[in-house]
Amino acid sequence: MTDLPLSASGRSALEIATEAAKQAGEILLAHFHGEKKMRDKGRGDLVTGIDVLSQKAIIKSLADEYPDYNVLAEESAASITVTGYTWLVDPLAGTNNYVFGIPFFCINIALVKDNDVLLGITYDPLRDELFRAEKGNGAYLNDSPIHVSGKASLQDSLLGFDPGYDRASGGELLRAVTGLWPEVFGLRAMGSASVALAYVACGRIDLYVRRSVHPWDIASGLLLVREAGGRVSDWRGKLADFRNKEIVAANGTLQREFLDRLKPA
Repeated sequence: MTDLPLSASGRSALEIATEAAKQAGEILLAHFHGEKKMRDKGRGDLVTGIDVLSQKAIIKSLADEYPDYNVLAEESAASITVTGYTWLVDPLAGTNNYVFGIPFFCINIALVKDNDVLLGITYDPLRDELFRAEKGNGAYLNDSPIHVSGKASLQDSLLGFDPGYDRASGGELLRAVTGLWPEVFGLRAMGSASVALAYVACGRIDLYVRRSVHPWDIASGLLLVREAGGRVSDWRGKLADFRNKEIVAANGTLQREFLDRLKPA
């Protein structure tokens, strides 16, 4: 169990992060069905003005209550070194889904200290689903405890994946995943690593694999999955942290089976 410092107003970090996520969720919902101005950050990678609005609201809420903490957010113009207490923020995880009107996106807020994820929130405003975890306190969907799937074999499992934006690593991932077909129950391209990790944590999908990720994509999900009884590693089986560029998330049995199946390739 981790005791986190209280905010300037005397509330807990979980309360502050939850409030910030829900305020940002209102912004995303208000613009979801409207016209969106966007620009390309890279091939297949979009950013909208809504991402920026959401991020500004989150950062203001966090900075007002924790003025001495660092913030690393996806749409910031400059990155920072993650040392001491740092908030990792993705104001709109699943931007491409959002732009195309696909109702599968979320907000990510995590509090880390050095390499340790202490608190994670993944909020789906469309469904009003708040996935939350504090280190040592378990994982929850709203107020209900959650746990990863208990599936014991890939052939019975629903496998989620995303090729991402890097064409080389995405191609490697697609070859690895399609090499398992039809020896898994089913495959799903998710469109958001953040939502996918939350779905692993609550057992909606059994395993999720991704390459070319960023800290704000996965920090919250790492804690959610681990507090829900699962394991997240890199593609070599080493325990992943939020700086990793590739992840395999599942219960320990499925994670090991997936990695064993990668070895011949």
